Parts: sequence; C-alpha cells; structure tokens
Amino acid sequence: MTEQKSLPENLKGIHVHFVGIKGTGMAALVEILFHNGAIITGSDVSERFYTDEIIEKLGLKALNFSEENITDDIQYVVYSSAYKLDKNPDLIAAVKKNIPCLLYTEALGSYSSRAYSCGICGVHGKTSTTGITGTILKELPLPAQILAGSIIKSFGDTCTLTNTEFGKKAALDNKNAKAVEKMFVAETCEYQRHFMSFCPQKIILTSVEPDHQDYYPTYEDIRQAFIEYICKLPENGQVIYCADDKGAVDTVNIASKMRPDIQMIPYGEKASGSYHLVFGKVENEQNKFKIDLFDKELYLSMPGKHEVMDAVAATALCCELLKTAGKNPLEYVENIAKGLGNFTGGKRRSEIVGRFKTSTGNDVIVLDDYGHHPTAVKTTLDGFREFYSGRKIIVDFMSHTYSRTQALLKDFAASFGSADIVILHKIYSSARENAADFKITGKTLYEETVKALNKPDSVFYYEEILDAKDFVIEKLNEKLDEKYKDGYLFVTMGAGDNWKIGKEILK
Repeated sequence: MTEQKSLPENLKGIHVHFVGIKGTGMAALVEILFHNGAIITGSDVSERFYTDEIIEKLGLKALNFSEENITDDIQYVVYSSAYKLDKNPDLIAAVKKNIPCLLYTEALGSYSSRAYSCGICGVHGKTSTTGITGTILKELPLPAQILAGSIIKSFGDTCTLTNTEFGKKAALDNKNAKAVEKMFVAETCEYQRHFMSFCPQKIILTSVEPDHQDYYPTYEDIRQAFIEYICKLPENGQVIYCADDKGAVDTVNIASKMRPDIQMIPYGEKASGSYHLVFGKVENEQNKFKIDLFDKELYLSMPGKHEVMDAVAATALCCELLKTAGKNPLEYVENIAKGLGNFTGGKRRSEIVGRFKTSTGNDVIVLDDYGHHPTAVKTTLDGFREFYSGRKIIVDFMSHTYSRTQALLKDFAASFGSADIVILHKIYSSARENAADFKITGKTLYEETVKALNKPDSVFYYEEILDAKDFVIEKLNEKLDEKYKDGYLFVTMGAGDNWKIGKEILK
C-alpha cells in the first residue's frame, strides 16, 4: 500500500470512498469534502443511524461492506478506526489495489493543514463548545468553516457549517493582521491520541481528567497526551483554557514550561483578564452571564453552568480569531450575543426529543444527553436541577465501557444527587474490551448508587433498557408534589443506546 497520508489540496473531481461512513466524524468530513467538489461513496453496517440523514441530504447512500465497492476509479479511501485494514472487505480490496488509505484522523489532519485551523479539545464539552463557536462564527465577517462531533441544530441540523466568506481573501483592516482565507475549527478527540494528526494554530482546552482507561490507565497518561497536543502549536500559538478545571490548569502549567512562547489565555470564574466569567441568574429558562471584555449581559438558552463555561470558551476563540484578522472584538459584541442566543444544542447534547401530557395531566419533557463520565453526569444533572427547578427529574442512565465503570465506580455512584429517581441498566460494552475480563456489572453500579445516595426507594435496576418502560410510564402518571408545579423531566443519559426508551415513552 502507498504510504501517502494526505489528501490532495484540490478535491474537485477526486473520488474518495469512506469505510464506516455513518460515524459522526466521518459523516461530517463527508459533508466538507463533498462541498469541496469531491466524488463520495461509502460503506457501513445496515443499521440506521441519525447520520444517515446527513448522508442522504447529499444524495448519497451507505453501501453494505463489500470488496466490490472498491472500483477502479476510487483514488483515496478514508476509514474509521473501528475498522481494520486486514479485516474489512472494502479495506482489504483497497490495499490490494494500492489505493492510499487514510484514517479519519489523518484525513482530517491533512485538511486542517491547508487552513488556519483551531482544535477544540478536552475530556468534556468539546461538542457544545464547537457548536457554539460555529453558531457565533455564522454571525461574524470571518472566512470560517466548522466541524462538530454531532448534529448541531443551529448549523441546519448538520455537523458542519461553512459561512459565505470561507475561501475569500478579505481586505485587511490593519497591517498587523494575517491574510487568512480559510479558518477551520474542528472538534478534536484525545482517544488514542487521535488529535495528534490535527494541525492547530489555536486550541481550546476545556478539561483534563482520567478517562478512556483502556488506553490511558492513569491521569498522568491522559494529561501527557494533551501536553503533546499543545506542543504541536506553532510559535506564538494560543491555548484558550478553562481556569476552573484543575486538570486543564495543570496541563497548561507543564506545557508552558516546555513552550514559553505559547500564549496561555484563561477563561472562567477563576480567570483573570478579558474572559473572566460572572454568572448571572437563570430566568425564563435562560442562563444570564457576563465576561469582563464586554459591558453587555449575554444569555444562553441551554441548561447548566457547564454550558455557560463552553459558551465563554467559544466567545474567547471567536474574539481571538477577530483579532487575528485585525478586527476589534468590541465592535462585534451584538453579533456574538446573537450567535450565543441562536445556539439551541446538538444531537444527544441536552437535546429535547419531545414533550407531552400524560393521561393524568402531567407535563413531561423528554431529554437525551450523551454524558458518560461522572463529572459530565453530575454537572449536567446539576444544571437541569437549576434550569428545570419546577420539575421532578427521572434519569435513566446506561454506563459505557467496563473499564471506565470499574475505574470510576464510586464517582459514578455519587453523580446522580440532583435526580429524584435513578434507573440503571447493564453496562453498554465496547468492541475494544472483553466483558469476561471484568468482574463489574451494571448491578454493581446499582448497589454502589443505592449506598452513595442513601435513597434505596429512589434507585432502580432493569437489566434490559425497555424492561423499564412500564415502570417509567407509571411514575410519569403519578400525582406530583406542589414543589414540582411544572411536571416531569425524563432524561436518558449515557453513551449507550438507552435513548431508545425515551423514543418508546414518546410513542
């Protein structure tokens, strides 16, 4: 196989075949290459995913895996890390024909090298931060393109957004500005050091803490990966980091000793400078807040202080990009405020999937969230408790990976404090680990949660997801105390497939 690991700069008419085309990142890259004039085909499993809609909007259809997919006119193959060159029939055929095969991360990295690129990274908050950044950039006179790790409503229910200035040479406002034709912002993932293929000029670092224990056994291991990513920045590159996250501060402190030329820009409540955050109040299901750079109060129609923190990170990046283009951020405060106000979340990120009234008259909001790490679970549920203070919260959680559940068992058990009722299931396994290697089960998490919350009447276990359906319907029909005057909030949470029970309840 040819060792070429980059895509051509001019993609017009180039035939690229995607193996695992339904992956979220893959579907997003398909959008970008398609709009750059590439000819796209792709293959995947037959099960339908939400990304099928993205692919179909482009007039494409995922083929079943087969060596026959690899026709003689295919010039490049991009493949998901879920598939192996010596196991997948499409990839085996591509290798035989000496077609250059690039991992998704390599293809994304290759694309990023041809633009002024910004990588958004961290254990939590990547997708929301990327989505908010793109929604703000939609309102700014910058040549921007954005790739998020999920469907973003304000992008037009797609994973990518390209504004009208992208690829155009803008007139410079001052001689110190850079003539940038393409600003590319992408969500970049730490798992297996995937982000090391990306070529950033600026980085947002939201958080660093133990995760992906199958690949990073210790905190120091995962922290080292983020340090190496920061050190990829060019001279005088920028890291916009969360001053409220101990791991992010720790990582930046070490990286700054290795690379004193890099500008470390803090944001958050503990930050000093332009992006110091002052929380306002939650009013009419809106989070009000201010940053030191602007006099204006800003708002976000998303629950939770963690979402506000992501909004400040996104605002900081957009302001720094304006400065790069020689523009004064203070002249664009209304544009930024409009972008923040237009953000309404992404797929599986505090996503309201439906609302209905029960036969007993209770109002129910059904919400789905991808939170699958104890910190994300806790901060998200705390946010819901504040945002939906007049609702009784039932959370249905499915833990993802045995290694993560085992390593963070007590943290998981203690993370559900803001919920009124907790429903747990078996662990949603990963193809990269063998369940037989672990003693832990979903029942273990249930038992620990009962102990941690000390509310045995509020924690329930159903091995299979849909076994809990009748129980949930019964609970949603119960008469509510006066303090829950607004009704119920039913939350499906996790990286598993327990979102299905939310869909069933809505039926």
